Amino acid sequence: MSRARALVFGATTLGVLLTDQVTKAMVRSSMEVGQSDPVIDGVLWLTRVHNTGAAFGLFRGQQGMLIIIAVTVLAAIAYVIARVRPERPAARTALALVSAGALGNLIDRVTLGGVTDFLDIGRWPVFNVADISLDVGVAILVWWVLFGKEHRNGDADPGDRRAREVPDSDE
Repeated sequence: MSRARALVFGATTLGVLLTDQVTKAMVRSSMEVGQSDPVIDGVLWLTRVHNTGAAFGLFRGQQGMLIIIAVTVLAAIAYVIARVRPERPAARTALALVSAGALGNLIDRVTLGGVTDFLDIGRWPVFNVADISLDVGVAILVWWVLFGKEHRNGDADPGDRRAREVPDSDE
C-alpha cells in the first residue's frame, strides 16, 4: 500500500475511533446506565446501556471470546492490508471502518468489561458509533465482493483468451 493510501486508511480508522470513544465518554459522564432522554421524540433517544454481549444481545457475558474475535478480525485486516494490498478505495475504506469499529468496542471490553451503547431508535437494539462503523464497513465489503466489476468474468483482459474460455461440462 502506498504511503498516501496508508495515511488515508489510518486517518479514517483514527477519525472513526476517536468519534466513537469521545461520544461514549460523553454519554458515560452525563448519563446513568438505563437513563433514556429523547433527542427526536418518537424517533431517536440517547439511552445508556452497558452491553456485555455482541449485536442483538448475543454472547452476553462472553467478554473473553468477544475480545479474541475482535483481535482475530484486526489481525486478519492487518494481513490483508500488508499482503493483499487492496487496490479499490471501497475495499480499503471498508477495512478501515471495520478496524475502527472493532477497536472501539475492543477498548470498551478491555477497560470497562462491556461496551457503552447509547443510540436508540426504538425497535432496534441500542448501538454506538463503533457498531455503525462495523455494519457499514461489512456492508461495503459484501457489496464490493458481490458487485465489484473486478470480480466479473466479462471484465477480464480481452486479450487473455484463457479468461474468456469456459470449460465444457461434457468433458
